[in-house]
Amino acid sequence: MATFNLDVELLISELSASLTPPQHAAFEAAARAALAAANCSGCGAAYRVLAPLQRGFWDPPDDHRTGQPLGIGSRRPSKLASAEPIGADDPRVGGRDRHRLRV
Repeated sequence: MATFNLDVELLISELSASLTPPQHAAFEAAARAALAAANCSGCGAAYRVLAPLQRGFWDPPDDHRTGQPLGIGSRRPSKLASAEPIGADDPRVGGRDRHRLRV
C-alpha cells in the first residue's frame, strides 16, 4: 500500500508540473480531494480520475503566430500549392493508354 501512495504522489506531481504556481497548488488540493472521494484502487484508476481534472486547471499559452510559416524554407512559394492539381486536363494525359495497343 505504501508504494501505491508514492506512485499516486508521483502522478500528481507529474500532472501538475505544467501548471503555473497558483494552479499547481490548487490542482494538488483538488487532486487529493478527488482521490479521497473516489477511493481509487490503483495508479490507473487514479490517472483516470486526475487526467480530466488536470485539463480543467491547465490554460494553454497564447499563440499569436498561429498560421504563420515555420522555418526558412516555408517562406518561399510552393509549387505544390500554386500549381494546378494532378490529373488536370493535359495533352499528355492518357498517352500511355493510347499507344499501348499500337502494332
